[in-house]
Amino acid sequence: MREIRRKEKAMTNLEDMRSVLREAKHITIAMCANDEPYLVTLSHGYDEQENCIYFHCAREGKKMEVLKINNLVWGQALIDGGYQAGSCDHLYKTTQFRGKVTFTEDLAEKEHALKVMIRKLDDNPEKVIEEQITPNALRRVAVGRIDIDYMSGKKSDKVIIQR
Repeated sequence: MREIRRKEKAMTNLEDMRSVLREAKHITIAMCANDEPYLVTLSHGYDEQENCIYFHCAREGKKMEVLKINNLVWGQALIDGGYQAGSCDHLYKTTQFRGKVTFTEDLAEKEHALKVMIRKLDDNPEKVIEEQITPNALRRVAVGRIDIDYMSGKKSDKVIIQR
């Protein structure tokens, strides 16, 4: 992989990169089939022990069609610190990742994945888990898993005015 040009913005600590994957509200993944790129933004859950990202989706659609042809994706999670008025600067932390997507039919893994996502996203996760993770729901939903094989990070955590 190519090294980052602005070395002062490189995020090299693996835990910092993982924290972005845990905290980001969503991820965006890029994929490609037949020389045509496709980009999609997803809610997700990061499983640190497995170093994978889970997402759920419908069983059909363009994303599924593209991933059946080529399951290699490049993605990004972003924590946006916002534009800093008067400084022409923007604060952020981002983790980029590469991995392969697989879809599981294993009901235990689907349940685990959905719990990871719900616990990340919901204010009252145990109630949602109890009410919505049913055997029928597990059979219906498609659960994707991105097994990460590469990560890099970049951050701008203070205003730097260059003249």
